[in-house]
Amino acid sequence: MSDSMTAADVRAALRELANPVDATNLQRFFKTGPGEYAEGDVFLGVRVPASRGVAKRFAALPLGEIDRLLDSDVHEDRFVALVILNARFAAASRPRFFDDAARAAMVELYLAAVRRGRVNNWDLVDVSAENVVGPWLLDKPRDLLFQLARAESLWERRVALLSTFAFIKAGDASTTFALSELLLGDRRDLIQKAVGWMLREVGKRVDRSLLTEFLDRHAPAMGRTALSYATEHLPPEIRADYRAR
Repeated sequence: MSDSMTAADVRAALRELANPVDATNLQRFFKTGPGEYAEGDVFLGVRVPASRGVAKRFAALPLGEIDRLLDSDVHEDRFVALVILNARFAAASRPRFFDDAARAAMVELYLAAVRRGRVNNWDLVDVSAENVVGPWLLDKPRDLLFQLARAESLWERRVALLSTFAFIKAGDASTTFALSELLLGDRRDLIQKAVGWMLREVGKRVDRSLLTEFLDRHAPAMGRTALSYATEHLPPEIRADYRAR
């Protein structure tokens, strides 16, 4: 059954759900206009719950067809491809069905898509990096993330940061801190938000004192957006002190 599923089937299912009004709103929301970070991205107007429903229907889509779907010009096609890839990676990671060769193939497919510019909006990065790259690197060297963090592509840098969410959830803040230091001077809004978000999660999920120690060293050099996100869940007087720096 799964071998008969194709990227064309997924595309057809999504187009049945297309809404031109929502498409116009989504293209505005995701900054697809001239000179904006997602210039030229195309939307059908399928909302996230409906897209996830399509992904569930085609959960057994073969990897080659997932790759074809990732090459679509349409945003929702790529979103659904990544949601399916997440599920496939999680299934191959379960102890009873653990398949490291399959996991490696999925990571390779994902990184190739990132590098050829197919994971090219913040929602696409955020739905995938922590679910594919992050779990893959939990017990491995993390040089890859530093390579991505030094890339020219905004999306590769965001993938590097968001991948560390998996480490944070496992109680490890070290790579988040190292990448945040590396990208401290990056003033692109979506990097600022990613740095601040991951630092905030360290404070919430790992240890607040680790966050405040990092902020004691680096708050004066941080952009306003990153600092605002990072301090969001601190007590008001502490948050005000860091922001005043």
